[in-house]
Amino acid sequence: MANPSLLLAIFFAALYVQGGLSTTFTIKNNCGQTIWPGVQTNPNVPAFPSTGFELAASASNSITAPAKWAGRMWGRTSCSTDSSGKFTCQTGDCGSGQVACNGNGGAPPASLVEFTLQGDGGKDNYDISLVDGFNLPVSITPQGVSGCTAPSCSANINADCPAVLQDTVSGSVVGCKSACLEFNQPQYCCTGDHNTEATCPPTNYSEFFKNKCPQAYSYAYDDKTSLFTCTGANYLITFCP
Repeated sequence: MANPSLLLAIFFAALYVQGGLSTTFTIKNNCGQTIWPGVQTNPNVPAFPSTGFELAASASNSITAPAKWAGRMWGRTSCSTDSSGKFTCQTGDCGSGQVACNGNGGAPPASLVEFTLQGDGGKDNYDISLVDGFNLPVSITPQGVSGCTAPSCSANINADCPAVLQDTVSGSVVGCKSACLEFNQPQYCCTGDHNTEATCPPTNYSEFFKNKCPQAYSYAYDDKTSLFTCTGANYLITFCP
């Protein structure tokens, strides 16, 4: 009879040869209302099993991503279906007309979590990004390993959003836009003559986001305090941590 330990070692070695181990994401809704997480997979990598779903308050959903997956997740808010069957959301809408985003990204402003699994050296890269603005607090918690950073953006940025950046519906602030989205100027978008780290320093607007959520990307060249790595983890994504 074959040695069980040897068989197990061969099994895991085969998984790595085929592209690495899969990763489980548990998406948790700690908000006081239903949200609709959306998922967009980057080009030329294996697709995530879901592109969008409903998640009631206090509920969670665990989904296994394929090895080498890369993409982003965000939360959509105040969603509904009209009489024609078209599904839309006040924030983070992906324009598909359905709960599933079907490859589309979310309309800004939207808080993003971004992942590249098993990249260089087999490490996962992950971050929280407010480069597209903010709609919901969110955190990332690596699970099953030790020593990996668990970044969080728990502040209610909407409550303190500068008036010029406020995204409002019927007088209520539902999101906080980035300066790039609001002004579309190179110094805020890090484009044109401002497309390098040296020529695109932080602005008063990006520093507002950074002060509220120090572990989140506040603008394009914010890598030093906002990009994290881990190996062999599963991940808990919590909205409204």
